[in-house]
Amino acid sequence: MEENYLQTIKTKYFDYGKEEMDYLASLDETLGAAMARMGRVERVIIPDLFTALIYAIVGQLISVKAVRTIWERMQVKFGEISPQNLAMQTADEIQSCGMTMKKAVCINNIAQMIAQGAFNLDELNDLSDTEVINKLMTLNGVGKWTAEMMLINAMERPDVVSWGDIAIRRGMMKLYGLPAITKGQFDEYRLGYSPFGSVASIFLWEISFE
Repeated sequence: MEENYLQTIKTKYFDYGKEEMDYLASLDETLGAAMARMGRVERVIIPDLFTALIYAIVGQLISVKAVRTIWERMQVKFGEISPQNLAMQTADEIQSCGMTMKKAVCINNIAQMIAQGAFNLDELNDLSDTEVINKLMTLNGVGKWTAEMMLINAMERPDVVSWGDIAIRRGMMKLYGLPAITKGQFDEYRLGYSPFGSVASIFLWEISFE
C-alpha cells in the first residue's frame, strides 16, 4: 500500500525493528542476506479494523493497481469508509466504483451487520490469531486469506505467513531458488520464521516484486 491514495484515512507502518531482523537472520542465513541487502522495508497498515477489512475484500484476486483505483473512487464517492456510510449505500452504488457485484453485496452486508451491532470487530483484539480467522470467516465474502491480511495489515500480529498469498509464495520461491513450492515446504519455512513470521512476510512481499 502507498500513502498517496490512503491520505484520507489513518495509516502507520508495521512496527518492527532490529531485534526481529537479527533474530530472523540468525535462523535463516538466506533471508538474513536478503534483509541486509534490502535494508528496512516499510509496510503501510490501516489500524482501523473496518476500513482494513473493506480494503482487504476489495483487494481479493485483483492487482494492486486495480485496488488503488477502486479505493480512490470509493473515497471520492462515499467519503469516510465507515460502517454507517457504506450501510447507507446500495450494492449497485458500491459496485459502480469498479468491483464485482459479489464483492459489493458482501461489503454492503458486512457494513450493515457492523452498523447494526450484529458483528463487533473490536472483539477481535482479544482473540488469538486462529480465533480471529475463524470469526472473520463467518462473514460472507471473507476467506482465510482476507482474515490473514487483517492480522498483518490492521492488527500487526507478529507471526503470520499466508499460504494463500501468491506474492508471499512467489517471494519464497525466488529467495530460495525454488521452481515450485509445496505446502509442506512452505510450512517448514513458515515455522522457521516463528515468532516473527509477519516480518518475514514483509520481506517476502518485497522480494516477489523485485
